[in-house]
Amino acid sequence: MRVGISDLNALVAVVCAADLLTPRAVEAWVHRAGARSRPCRRELSLDFGMLSGIFAAAFLSATLLFGLSEAAIVAAALAGETSRTALFLAATAGNVLGAVVNFALGRFLIRFEHRRWFPVSPPARRKAEALFQRYGRPVLLFSWLPVVGDPLTLVAGLLRTPLTLFLVFVTLGKAARYAAVLWLTP
Repeated sequence: MRVGISDLNALVAVVCAADLLTPRAVEAWVHRAGARSRPCRRELSLDFGMLSGIFAAAFLSATLLFGLSEAAIVAAALAGETSRTALFLAATAGNVLGAVVNFALGRFLIRFEHRRWFPVSPPARRKAEALFQRYGRPVLLFSWLPVVGDPLTLVAGLLRTPLTLFLVFVTLGKAARYAAVLWLTP
């Protein structure tokens, strides 16, 4: 299928109307494509390099690995090249997806609970079960906390928490954290 200049101009007009790109980003993209466009009204940049970096940092922060998602999102917000809404969405999506990976590991690993290499001892599992029984599933709202948050998501999988409830509580907690970080960033 061939795309002409009028097709590119129409696509740019739709993108601008939806406020998906900054005027500068649209002009750069259009210049490469060889078309002309009018600038968008509001700034909402899809700087894929920045957003994918934020997504990756948030994803790693939510797994049992190490990531600095708060530092990355603050640095990106201070740079001012990408909208805070896009940063918020990328960080929240990456962090929740990382928590889902932990959840899936917990669901999968339960089959190997009695093996020597299993990462959670039976007493630790009983302790986590007691925590969940005492406070209920809303304890997952605190999955954003350092040190205890990631194991909470793993234990939620071990304890067979329904995925829908897991996603609701974890998304609310992690979204609130990133909203607070961005709100506190000048």
